Amino acid sequence: MVLRYSEINIFTNEETRYNGAPLYEEIVRYVHGLKIAARCMVIRCIEGCYENGEMATQSVMVASFNMPIIIKIVLPSAQADVILPTLEQMIDEGIITAQEINIRCHKTHKQLIPRHLKVKDMMTPNPKVALLSTPISDVVQLLLSSTFTGVPVVDECYRPVGVISQGDLIYRGGMPVRLGLLAESGNDNLKAVLQSLSIKKAKEIMSPAVSIKEDELLTEAVNLMLKRELKRLPVTDEKGKLTGILSRMDIFRTITEQTPDWNAFRKQNIPVGNIKYVSDIMRRDTHTVLPDTKVDEVLRIIHSDDIQRVAVVDKNGVFIGLISDMNLLRAFSDQKEGIWVYFLRKLPFRRNRLPIGQNRFFLEQEDNKDNVLSGNLHSKTAAQVMKSDSITILESSTVDEAIRLMTERMIKRLPVIDSEGKFKGMISRESLLRTGFSML
Repeated sequence: MVLRYSEINIFTNEETRYNGAPLYEEIVRYVHGLKIAARCMVIRCIEGCYENGEMATQSVMVASFNMPIIIKIVLPSAQADVILPTLEQMIDEGIITAQEINIRCHKTHKQLIPRHLKVKDMMTPNPKVALLSTPISDVVQLLLSSTFTGVPVVDECYRPVGVISQGDLIYRGGMPVRLGLLAESGNDNLKAVLQSLSIKKAKEIMSPAVSIKEDELLTEAVNLMLKRELKRLPVTDEKGKLTGILSRMDIFRTITEQTPDWNAFRKQNIPVGNIKYVSDIMRRDTHTVLPDTKVDEVLRIIHSDDIQRVAVVDKNGVFIGLISDMNLLRAFSDQKEGIWVYFLRKLPFRRNRLPIGQNRFFLEQEDNKDNVLSGNLHSKTAAQVMKSDSITILESSTVDEAIRLMTERMIKRLPVIDSEGKFKGMISRESLLRTGFSML
């Protein structure tokens, strides 16, 4: 099959500028930013002449620095027709040629992350921090008011010495539930938790900092995160001072913003190698329940499953909804205190991890409210508490499609279905990072 392609040649020189920068650099940036099936290269000639009579040479006797430049762009003809007007507007000195060429094949190797990107290009700069002496109650309040779930800890010289994650707050600090549930727990419960957490300081619960220099390649940061099983990395300058933080979401956002539309490539009959699909990375052992399953049974499954989600399916296995602990807390909003206590007693990180004073507070609540709730937990069904408009993805979708969807919608876990709507499993940010990036 012969593909319809065009070759654009731009004959110019080193001194030609566009927006104050060398023209050839700006054209390469422009073509790169289009995210299309185009290859662009710049060739610097060793000698030449111009129509105005000027000579350019590398001769030892006559040194010239305004050497001829040829910019070559090869791309599908339909896209050439789109970019030519812009190229003509960018060039005020030179010659543009365009001609159709016969391409026998066009193959490319897929990269989730372009290899030229550096950590500083994609990190979140100037992150909020905690000091070694910061009470962990202040750390919790900081995270509750933010979209992130981890914060770097710095010393007096602003060098990262640790990181406090949600896991550190739960397992070392005694926070009774994850941040999302804590935010929904009610003012009295939140106040009690913060008071009990104010006793400890950041330095007592932080994990040691594993940082990366801002000039390192982004691919190196991904490899480090995978090797050390980290969700985020503090970023430092050459002096070791904190300049940013790199999270999984920063990496996923990079893929969404920087990589081309690989589906468009395939529609143009361009074979793309190294493709991974959602079916390659999804978790297949996720539990399911039927719509008429009682809520107390749903709670039991959620508490036994570290993914903290239960899919609701009909008798044919078709996905119809999703239930999380947050859905349950909201479904029983009229009995918020009771369901809050129930979570504290049943979740894996329950009251035996709490400080003594906090234990006493919640034990008193249990005695007063637990009996009132138990009957309602058995009367309500999965269909009544599930989220029925959950976003899903097909198992035949590519990994980068899943990354794009989870990034744009800020989703941590995504149900996977087949072409008939049947539930097949779940993917998470962790599975995307670990399996999706094994190609790097």
